[in-house]
Amino acid sequence: MKAMYYDSYGGPEVVSPREMPRPEPGQGEVLVRVGAAGITTADWRLRASAFPGGLWLPGRLMFGLFRPRRRVLGGDFAGTVEAVGAGVTRFRPGDRVFGFSMFGAHAEYLTMPETGAIAALPGGMSDEEAAALPFGALCALEFLRDVAGVLPGQRVLVVGASGGVGGYAVQIARWLGAEVTGVASGENLAYVRSLGAQEVVDYRAEDVTRRDTMFDVVFDTVGALDFRTARRILAPSGLFLPLNFGIRALPAALVSGLGLGRGPRMKLHVSGDSREGVETLAALVLEGHLRPLIDRVYPFERIREGYAHVEGRHRRGAVVLDLSAA
Repeated sequence: MKAMYYDSYGGPEVVSPREMPRPEPGQGEVLVRVGAAGITTADWRLRASAFPGGLWLPGRLMFGLFRPRRRVLGGDFAGTVEAVGAGVTRFRPGDRVFGFSMFGAHAEYLTMPETGAIAALPGGMSDEEAAALPFGALCALEFLRDVAGVLPGQRVLVVGASGGVGGYAVQIARWLGAEVTGVASGENLAYVRSLGAQEVVDYRAEDVTRRDTMFDVVFDTVGALDFRTARRILAPSGLFLPLNFGIRALPAALVSGLGLGRGPRMKLHVSGDSREGVETLAALVLEGHLRPLIDRVYPFERIREGYAHVEGRHRRGAVVLDLSAA
């Protein structure tokens, strides 16, 4: 099978096509023929060893000190079940599925445990649409529903509301019943409103942290704020959730976690993946609460261009690879 392989950290040029053995599904696993896969900020950071805020060494120790341990990146995927291993009952060959694998989706085939973050593809969706969902929407779901526990009527500020996570955060916060304000560039304000934000702020024209408005949750998806700055616009029991954080954020998060400070709090969270999560996304799509957001689709062989676009940090939704012709 063809896979996009890298064996050293660096820019998009370190990724190149390579023929690799097709994996075989083991006990409790399914083999998926990948039709489309996402390129996410996580893929970029792993490929480039671009771990934020002093986390370079912990990142290298986890994923490979001198060179990457896992040579095929890609977490978001959608495709068709090609074969199943012994004991599999949830899926059968021919089923269309989508999910999140952390690694291995930038290849023609991948294996997934049937109990993992994989679900039936919502009816009528293309592989490209389904592959645009998992990373961004799972992050938003975990941070807002599970970590923040957003309740109906609460005021939620999403910073980076037009991006790969922020666009889903706006939709999920609205589904949870929140009043949503989205921060984005001027040219993206109408887009953010179309996702459900009741109010939008152009960060180039206004510093939202100078407002008198108090928010129950500030979800920063792009690393624009620190806790000290976010406190200005947080309600007394408000919560700051940074998607990107470094070592400097740890002391304040520890104080908040131990309940030693007064006023607004900060929580740090690293998003994961689960069967329940992707099944929830599928249900939200079918119920009309969530729509996939695609910025651009690249042919598989143009993966380097896709990486360069992701690293530009200015996109509306997901960047997707089309593997249909691979």
